[in-house]
Amino acid sequence: MTDQHTNPKSDIDIANAANMQKIMNVAEEKLGIHADNLEPYGHYKAKVSLDYIKTLQDRPDGKLILVTAMTPTPAGEGKTTTTVGLGDALNRIGKKTMICLREPSLGPCFGMKGGAAGGGYAQVVPMTDINLHFTGDFHAIGVANNLLAALIDNHIYWGNELGLDERRISWRRVVDMNDRALRYIVNSMGGVANGFPREDHFDITVASEVMAIFCLATDLKDLENRLGNIIVGFTRDRQPVYAKDLNAQGSMTALLKDAFQPNLVQTLENNPAFIHGGPFANIAHGCNSVLATKTALKLADYVVTEAGFGADLGAEKFLDIKCRKAGLNPEVAVVVATIRALKMHGGVVKADLGSENVEAVQSGSRNLIRHIDNLRKFNLPVIVAINQFSSDTSDEVQTLLEICKSHGVKAVISDHWGNGGAGAEELAQVVADQLESPSQQIKFAYDSHLDLWSKVKAIATNIYGADDIIADKKIRDQFQDLQDKGFGHYPVCIAKTQYSFSTDPNLKGAPSNHVVPVREIRVAGGAEFVVVVCGDIMTMPGLPRVPAADKIGVDEDGQIVGLF
Repeated sequence: MTDQHTNPKSDIDIANAANMQKIMNVAEEKLGIHADNLEPYGHYKAKVSLDYIKTLQDRPDGKLILVTAMTPTPAGEGKTTTTVGLGDALNRIGKKTMICLREPSLGPCFGMKGGAAGGGYAQVVPMTDINLHFTGDFHAIGVANNLLAALIDNHIYWGNELGLDERRISWRRVVDMNDRALRYIVNSMGGVANGFPREDHFDITVASEVMAIFCLATDLKDLENRLGNIIVGFTRDRQPVYAKDLNAQGSMTALLKDAFQPNLVQTLENNPAFIHGGPFANIAHGCNSVLATKTALKLADYVVTEAGFGADLGAEKFLDIKCRKAGLNPEVAVVVATIRALKMHGGVVKADLGSENVEAVQSGSRNLIRHIDNLRKFNLPVIVAINQFSSDTSDEVQTLLEICKSHGVKAVISDHWGNGGAGAEELAQVVADQLESPSQQIKFAYDSHLDLWSKVKAIATNIYGADDIIADKKIRDQFQDLQDKGFGHYPVCIAKTQYSFSTDPNLKGAPSNHVVPVREIRVAGGAEFVVVVCGDIMTMPGLPRVPAADKIGVDEDGQIVGLF
């Protein structure tokens, strides 16, 4: 067994030593995609043309596997690593498999989390390219977002024919970086020629509605229609003003046209992977693009995809938003857990995680069990993947295996970090065996016909374990106003901390008897959901005291170092 924290080879060292194949060869040999249907970005990255994707529509779909996790902790759970390892392992046992991941945001890469391309010997490559700029998709999304912002202020400058109330402009500018100084700003300062000064805000790019639309649109026409339906603000009599009222949708689509093609890369074991789109799961819906997922299902027998953070955020939104809107039906959920994270949820501080503590494993398992029970409410079969560390003791692992067994869940120890696909073959076989069973139609956490307030309450009480939700009168009136304006049929996308079932990031385990405070509500007319901001979650994160950027650089050979 290889320890994920003592192995002298870092993730970037392993990635730099990868024996990558030309992406054209991977596409041809593994997927049957001819080079004419690819737009290469160098030797190891390519975009799959939209014209080719249209030719796949009559093919049958493969089986969809969702990888999610227990509530994340600083100890790490390895959800992306497990997704990659499971995909490689399924290919090793003879199942034609693709993986579908989100693109990393530069904010976390230079902030606290580091890279997001997997880890150890279960990675997608080229790792540094994927983490830094990649094929430019996020830049295109940010520019499209900010074009709309520029058009709004330009419209006001030239007379404001639409009657936008400058106090009720809801569209924000974005940048793909953690920059707390941009959360609240005043724009258009410096005189008459620069426009009318007003309070403004920045979000991180992955929180932009353009990102959400990008990942939910099914084709370019759908993309353009959704962009036109973005609500940019309201008039003085509180009527919505749309991006299409500014004729913005065409130029925004033009900026996104190339980015909208899915990105094809490979794992360390030269298996194909789509990495496309990347909305945050604690702010947006946390899944890769519908287009990439649906295309993968036409190209492979099995598709492994992940949803961001714990199952209360990523999996809930994957199911209630992405699957509901795209007609997807995953057939099994793999929940990633680690002994280390269980001990943290059981009250152990990070410095003491290396010491055996069976009691903490038992206590912390309440968090995992709640996630399992929640996923069963969606009518999903569940398998637990125990992401193994060398510090795990046999008694701790046996305790977790027995807890899972007592709850009727198969748990499998997996060492894909240290051994790649070979370390996850048992997990792959258990997943493949489950997929031999007849598929079940998933259920949702709430019915579409419920009003918006009831939808939020259903998630809070049935998924988070809360007693109720609360909000001041201003927010409750906004709920009713959106209901009255015809947005009540939209699903809700709850923005809250990823570190707890509650809105208090320090409340570990499986808290009950808490309430969820709603601080803000925004309608996303193009993405077709309502964002409900709860607790102190920020849509523009800040950098930590010691950001990951401090360790990133370029060595004398021109190689990027320090990136995860």
